[in-house]
Amino acid sequence: MFALLAAPARAADNERCPRLVSEIRPLAVPAAFKLAAVAEGEVRLTFVGHSTFLIESPAGVRIATDYNDHVRPALTPDIVTMNRAHTTHYSEHPDPEIKYVLRGWGANGAPARHDLKYEDVWIRNVTTNIRDWDGGTILAGNSMFVFEVAGLCIAHLGHLHHTLTQEHLDQLGRIDVVLVPVDGSYTLGVDGMIEVLRAIEPRLIIPMHIFGPGTLARFVDKIRAIYPVDFGDTASIALSRAKLPRDTRMLVLPGR
Repeated sequence: MFALLAAPARAADNERCPRLVSEIRPLAVPAAFKLAAVAEGEVRLTFVGHSTFLIESPAGVRIATDYNDHVRPALTPDIVTMNRAHTTHYSEHPDPEIKYVLRGWGANGAPARHDLKYEDVWIRNVTTNIRDWDGGTILAGNSMFVFEVAGLCIAHLGHLHHTLTQEHLDQLGRIDVVLVPVDGSYTLGVDGMIEVLRAIEPRLIIPMHIFGPGTLARFVDKIRAIYPVDFGDTASIALSRAKLPRDTRMLVLPGR
């Protein structure tokens, strides 16, 4: 299980996550992740499936990542993100009740630019390139979305196809929780993705874009030589700065 005490804040935390309240410091409290009502200082994260997560803030804001027509949360979100223009990662017909639809690619090849503050959530994106089906490159065809809420920085890497430059890392800033594709084929290969994780240095890694138990096992076998790996028994967890593990770990959530 997770370490019992939260880690002290890193010296560079405030510099790398500029819009978080600088006075926030983790408390020495148990760090086991349990399903509970969203409380002040917490975020509820639910793995819906594939690369879709439902993020719920203390103010009741609901965000669905990689909102598409195949895998959706049961509840209508306030905000949706779509990292790339692929059928399992976006929708041309989002629910009209959704307040904000953030697409990870821009019009006419221009990079997408998002900087949204809504209630107690701040959402921004960092673009990366993707391969096309003919082996070419689509510039800025993917967005890594960063969600800052309740003192946490959560990054969804989207359909990442290459390792990150220092510029990407600087734009991401401090990341506490990273949602990472682990298929190793449609996205970046396993070794490259682990290189990305080591560069980001999150406290918690949660896999997505898994494509079956064999694919997950391949990634777990590689990464557990570097980080401990835990398996959750529920698709929903309550996260907070106080509950982050002392050192980087991976947590596998059940889901489709």
